[in-house]
Amino acid sequence: MTTSKRFNEYKGRSVLITGGLGFIGSNLAHRLIELGDVEVSIIDALLPEQGGNAFNIESIANRVAVHIADINDDYVINHLVGGVDFIFNLVGSVSHLESMLQPQRDLELNCAAQLRLLEACRNFNPHVKIVFSSTRQVYGKPVYLPVDENHRVSPLDINGIHKLAAEHYHLLYHKIYGTRTVCLRLTNTYGPRQLLHHNRQGFIAWFIRKAMDGDVIELFGEGKQRRDLNYVDDVVEAMLLAGASEAAEGEIFNLGGGEPISLSALADKLIEITGRGSVLSVPFPTERQLIDIGNFYANANKIKSILGWRPTTPLHTGLKRTIDFYARHRAHYWKPDANTVS
Repeated sequence: MTTSKRFNEYKGRSVLITGGLGFIGSNLAHRLIELGDVEVSIIDALLPEQGGNAFNIESIANRVAVHIADINDDYVINHLVGGVDFIFNLVGSVSHLESMLQPQRDLELNCAAQLRLLEACRNFNPHVKIVFSSTRQVYGKPVYLPVDENHRVSPLDINGIHKLAAEHYHLLYHKIYGTRTVCLRLTNTYGPRQLLHHNRQGFIAWFIRKAMDGDVIELFGEGKQRRDLNYVDDVVEAMLLAGASEAAEGEIFNLGGGEPISLSALADKLIEITGRGSVLSVPFPTERQLIDIGNFYANANKIKSILGWRPTTPLHTGLKRTIDFYARHRAHYWKPDANTVS
């Protein structure tokens, strides 16, 4: 079955995106609207510093239903899950460092919220399809490369532990209750609409900001760590394929699979594209070194084999698109809380 035909599964159907005003969720909303004849709803609490931004959906705001609410509110989530065909479950915190500083808060965002959603679905919409976004952080430091889904899991921080627990919740509900769940382990995702006014949600967006500002890009440990990167449009395609496929249900899939690049080479490429910025090697802060996973790149053969997905956006193309987006919309992303209310 071709990709276009598989995406016909969404025609005339309804979709709920949790965390839908954030980076990946808003890009997914744009793609669903582009497909046409899809009823799209979003729930997002617009918590400070988490990446939710009303501007992310400005151009499609009149074509999606937006609910500014907390997924931990039973009344709200019980109501919203009823009757929808697909849920893309992207809600939660992604900051590894903040999870170590505020572990209880991370527990609420990444575990308690997931259980509330799953319970709501079990009780009020048992046939809904749920695609859950997890993280490669569940693996911890790789024992071998590239990392496949059979690699042992040994997360190095609270966020990774909670994300792993959330994966198990989704898989348990599939096994015990027949809930139609699938888990995707995302690697380093980048692209338009990502939070970049602080550096606690990943290095790529922060590097992009520093280069665009003509500032110094600081590299911990000389930037020798090698990582694989996925452009957000490719990640969205993987999510749509997972949602449309019965074969994906009850499975875990790695994303990634692109050619790994060192952080220093990435910084150099950003400086080349922007024509600005510089690089400085600095000592690794202790609090970051303790939870750093070193080299990491994933084996994505499983999702390629079962769902036919592979990343298609060249790194230079993706970075250029991202930089061009922020150059046009800088005012909505450079300052904290620039667009956190609708």
